[in-house]
Amino acid sequence: MSQKIIEKDGLKLRQLTELKTQTAKEYQDAMLNRVEYFKEKNLQKSQFNSFIQNAVVKGLGAALNLKTQIDKSLGEENLKKVHEIFDNILLFGL
Repeated sequence: MSQKIIEKDGLKLRQLTELKTQTAKEYQDAMLNRVEYFKEKNLQKSQFNSFIQNAVVKGLGAALNLKTQIDKSLGEENLKKVHEIFDNILLFGL
């Protein structure tokens, strides 16, 4: 796609002089090539690091699910009491 730059009142404007029908296909091919490039880069990363990251994320997810289940089972009143106990323990530890 060729373009012509026009200066008008200190502004630079780009005016298309020719529009090819292949432009969209070229952009699509460029994006697909970029996706493939990053896909290959991600595959080259260390498998050990990926395993550690997945384990940490799954562990945190399980801990948060457990916490929400405990919060639901305790109810509102008991949950407030538990939070007060934790606050007292943390303040006493300081």
